[in-house]
Amino acid sequence: MAPLDRRTFLGATAGVAAATQFAKPATAESPTAVDSQASAAALAVPPPPLIKLGSTGITTSRLAQGTGVFGGNRQSNQTRLGFAKLVELFHHAYERGIRFFDLADLYGTHLYFREALRTIPREEVTILTKLWWRYDGPEPGASDAFRAQMARTALERFRHELATDYLDLVLLHCLTDASWNQRMTPYLETLTSEKDEGRIKALGVSCHDIGALRTAAETPWVDVILARINPRGVKMDASPEEVSAVLRSAKAAGKAIIGMKIFGEGQLVGEREQCLAFAQSQEYLDAMTIGFEQPKQIDDVLQLMARYPVKSG
Repeated sequence: MAPLDRRTFLGATAGVAAATQFAKPATAESPTAVDSQASAAALAVPPPPLIKLGSTGITTSRLAQGTGVFGGNRQSNQTRLGFAKLVELFHHAYERGIRFFDLADLYGTHLYFREALRTIPREEVTILTKLWWRYDGPEPGASDAFRAQMARTALERFRHELATDYLDLVLLHCLTDASWNQRMTPYLETLTSEKDEGRIKALGVSCHDIGALRTAAETPWVDVILARINPRGVKMDASPEEVSAVLRSAKAAGKAIIGMKIFGEGQLVGEREQCLAFAQSQEYLDAMTIGFEQPKQIDDVLQLMARYPVKSG
């Protein structure tokens, strides 16, 4: 996910600050004025368009709230905000029209989103999560039966942590080997079984290697690919041209494509308008995920998306 440096981001957004100011806390003296100010701020920020996510049968927002900035060991910049601030951020995203939330076991964000679901209708949002299969130990020391059981246990835990009966999207997290489809048979079979039984809607992978990405594009099992893409090739698997060619072939094969590292893991935040315009111009992208850390960042990106709408036809 792309981290956004606070000082760089807020400095660059000064030109649109007037349109994205948040209302002051309500007071007994001026509740009507505060409500009007909040309503005006919301109207100034257009919601993201709703899209059909490939052939998954899922309709969701083109923009997803990411939660994995500098993520690892079940924490991330989002969880480091603290429980109240992250739940508040989820609510702000939802109020702005975002219906797609990008979680992962590795980020430790399930329980945070569970709290948000106390007031956000489950049926209105798309939950993407990721299976960090490396928790199961070194491959040579684990049998296929053990790995299959660990996958089932993890998926059951995910549903419990999120207080939901089903998961919309489950991805194998961070594939770096072109032969992953052969080496990970226990996971593929277990995930397929969960999908057949209605506990998962769609399956896929996130890739951090061009060979793994090519395999994903050619593997019928894959419904969804989460891939790194930006105009500079920062934190990507290969050049933008090479990655785009693979993603076009995957899209032609009926797979849904979600872009990540849109701002190059924060390195391109000063060029975020160009990065957003680039992402919006890539016809193979169904959606994109960005790791917001502040409400104003969400508002800024939504305004940029409206400035560079996807051309239909």
